[in-house]
Amino acid sequence: MNGLLIYELKEIERNKSFIDRLITAAKSHGITLTVIDDQNPAIPEADFIFFRTRNPKLAKKLEQRRIPMFNRAEVNVIANDKLKAIQLVQLLGIATVPTKRIHSISDINDYPTVLKTVDGYGGTQVELSQTKEDALLFLEKHEAQTIIAQTYIETNATDVRVFMLGDEVVGAVKRIGAENSFKSNFTLGGTVEKYILNSEQAADVQKIAKALKSDYIGIDFLLLPDGTWLFNEIEDPVGARSYFATTGEDIAIPIMNHINKKLTEKERAN
Repeated sequence: MNGLLIYELKEIERNKSFIDRLITAAKSHGITLTVIDDQNPAIPEADFIFFRTRNPKLAKKLEQRRIPMFNRAEVNVIANDKLKAIQLVQLLGIATVPTKRIHSISDINDYPTVLKTVDGYGGTQVELSQTKEDALLFLEKHEAQTIIAQTYIETNATDVRVFMLGDEVVGAVKRIGAENSFKSNFTLGGTVEKYILNSEQAADVQKIAKALKSDYIGIDFLLLPDGTWLFNEIEDPVGARSYFATTGEDIAIPIMNHINKKLTEKERAN
């Protein structure tokens, strides 16, 4: 069986170690994975696609080939639009960070506020605006993009990322931001530690994954001082550096186990 592993060109080298581990894990199931740049004008046919890029338009185009996609295109669409993700989770009855779309500076009534473009990722295109002047600079810089404002909630720059395979919790990490930063991203200098979900938290993430019909995603929550949490974002594709750093486990193995299981079930059903 042959699969395609699709990445942005710049991410292929950056994720070489993870890609190599995925290829090795795939071989244990008799699967060959071929790495493809998402800008390649001639993406070949394959038995399935593991889609690891933020490119909803391409995901939808490839899904029309009617071959298995991990994740399906709609997951990529929702995960890479922070407003759509918030709206979905609110419909599920799960508490979220208060969020609204911003059309102009007059839409912002309270400071400080967190401003984000809906399609930013990795801690980019997000700023804590203390004043109207800060907010104006952000709006001008990103005037061509859709912007949301979120209520600033003091968490000591702490959040939880939950790694999901289907509706199964693979693991979770607590991320604490670098000193003098409100961003908790591990790749921006933050620290991580293993986190164990309680039953209510496990129910929240399983409800989200089931609604999305997702395969491999990350779900991020702000962790409040009292131990409760608020949904913040969905990550597709989600990186696994923080997972490896806290567990030492190779998440590529359960990922390929999951993909192989779903492909086998599909083959039997046909």
